[in-house]
Amino acid sequence: MAYGILYDFLMGQTIEAYKYFGAHFIKKEIEEIVDVPLKKDPSRSKKVKRKRIIDGVIFRLYAPNASDVSVIGDFNNWDPGVHKMERVDECGAYEIFIPNLHNYSFYKYHFKDANGNYVDKADPYAFFSEYRPGSCSRLFNIEGFIWHDRPFLEHRDRNFDRPMSIYEMHLGSWKGKINGRNLSYEEIADYLIPYLKELGFTHIEIMPITQYPFDGSWGYQATGFYSVDSRYGNPMQLMSFVDRMHQAGIGVILDFAPVHFATDPWALSKFDGTCLYEYDNEHMYSPWGSLQFDLGKDPVRSFLMSAMNYFIEYFHFDGIRCDAVSNIVYWDGNKNNGENTGATEFIKRLNGKIHIAHNSVMMIAEDSTDFTGVTKPTDWNGLGFDYKWDLGWMNDTLKYYALDPIYKKYDHNKINFSMAYFFSENFLLPLSHDEVVHGKGTILNKMWGGYEEKFALVRNLYTYQFAHPGKKLNFMGNELASWDEWNEKKSLPWELKRFPKHDSVSRLVRDLNLIYRAEKAMHFEEYNPIHFNWLMVDNANDSVFAFERRCGDSHLLFIFNMTPNYYEYYSVGATREGLYKEIFNSDKDVYGGSNAYNGLDIHTELYGPENRPYKLTIKLAPFAACIFKFVEKKED
Repeated sequence: MAYGILYDFLMGQTIEAYKYFGAHFIKKEIEEIVDVPLKKDPSRSKKVKRKRIIDGVIFRLYAPNASDVSVIGDFNNWDPGVHKMERVDECGAYEIFIPNLHNYSFYKYHFKDANGNYVDKADPYAFFSEYRPGSCSRLFNIEGFIWHDRPFLEHRDRNFDRPMSIYEMHLGSWKGKINGRNLSYEEIADYLIPYLKELGFTHIEIMPITQYPFDGSWGYQATGFYSVDSRYGNPMQLMSFVDRMHQAGIGVILDFAPVHFATDPWALSKFDGTCLYEYDNEHMYSPWGSLQFDLGKDPVRSFLMSAMNYFIEYFHFDGIRCDAVSNIVYWDGNKNNGENTGATEFIKRLNGKIHIAHNSVMMIAEDSTDFTGVTKPTDWNGLGFDYKWDLGWMNDTLKYYALDPIYKKYDHNKINFSMAYFFSENFLLPLSHDEVVHGKGTILNKMWGGYEEKFALVRNLYTYQFAHPGKKLNFMGNELASWDEWNEKKSLPWELKRFPKHDSVSRLVRDLNLIYRAEKAMHFEEYNPIHFNWLMVDNANDSVFAFERRCGDSHLLFIFNMTPNYYEYYSVGATREGLYKEIFNSDKDVYGGSNAYNGLDIHTELYGPENRPYKLTIKLAPFAACIFKFVEKKED
């Protein structure tokens, strides 16, 4: 089996490279010669061969251009002469078995590289690592965790016809440090689970937790792609975190960066003296100054595919979000440089193999390009992702909400354009961490206007996000309507919950999540255009939008006033005659509004605007967002 994995690794076909490479605790049968006393004369003995089982660790390394390879660690006083590794295959695989080792031991590989220099390197397949700024790998036995999430996994799927509202989070800054230390994975779960349950989110997406040295990279420039981030604990603690989320009915998505890695010399950079993992040409460095994986190399493909599969297999993650897909499909992320076919073939292979192995796991692309077929199956020559972030929707929407209402009529298409292309891919609507850092301002202070207007527009925006077809993602703190940009060095501003305006936004997010989960029209077959219909799409002068979504018995009308104008009576078209009930209004006082809502059910009348057969005449508050539910057909 080991040889089979090694062959598939070299061919770029395995998603289980971690079962061969790295440091594994095993039991090994050894044969030894011992002296056994003679029965007739115990003073004399004879030599006897005997087999016995011993515990230890098998180390395996892939370094084809290395020589004189050793394992060094605290168990041999870092002496490279004690544990020399044997080259077991001409491809460049080395191994050694060392008995009587224990969890948490520090180690590295010491060898002569292709340039004749002796170097010390961390294990690319290490399951655990030294807390930064240390750079050693650490032994850890990842076997034997007892899971309790079978009921969740038995009903897990890729959520095409289910609600999926994702809470994106950075583990270290959600609660921040307590008494100068990071909370562990389990401690975070203690606070996080009741909070997510209260707000109604279905999933969390955690920013990268593969080992990384620089806090400011947020995990996107890693050094250990199999190594659980030691800032928050060990692999078993992360397993416990996911297990508890699943028991609470919450899915967990892992953010993963398969494009580039950190330049630290003790890690993957020029690993064996050659560009083993990175490009050896003008594409070596990414736009972020990190090193770019050469995704055309088969061993690199096996390395990355296996890393993602490792977190799915051993940690039960429900999805992988692939970062910076634009830098995969185009050279250096620039369409003018052309398609990187080696990298796109890697993505097709990755998604195909993951879906075969784990049919219920989601693969999600963070992609800012217009590359076609990102979420089309690989059988149809697509890239095979399940979902793609709609960054075009995010950019257009935030620009529109920042406009002075006087000028919104000139950018009317920033709202209606998204539905012109929406059904070309399986889109996910993100209001993510990238939008609340580096001077971009928070969601709240991106909005136009003064204090009251900003809050009204935030309420309108979140309603629009939930009303629009597509899965939802919000970065932690969006629900607090924070004024301060996110900073990985400090906690979210939880003190804002003491102020009614901010706490009311949290309630609004909770209620939107509840409606989203309850109404079939908002999540079932949402990538089928038959369930969506514009009711008011061309009213640029008033900047009022309306559309309906209908699926089975669930039939909803969504109406948005994008200006500060108040209407005591405003007519919006309808396609169905009968009675409509307002089930949500962002201007209600419980959300911090002026309470100009429609208390009574609305009966349709004939002849609506924009050539609709019927109309609803409603009260429409400034910057209000309303949801009406069709209740029953009008009786004669």
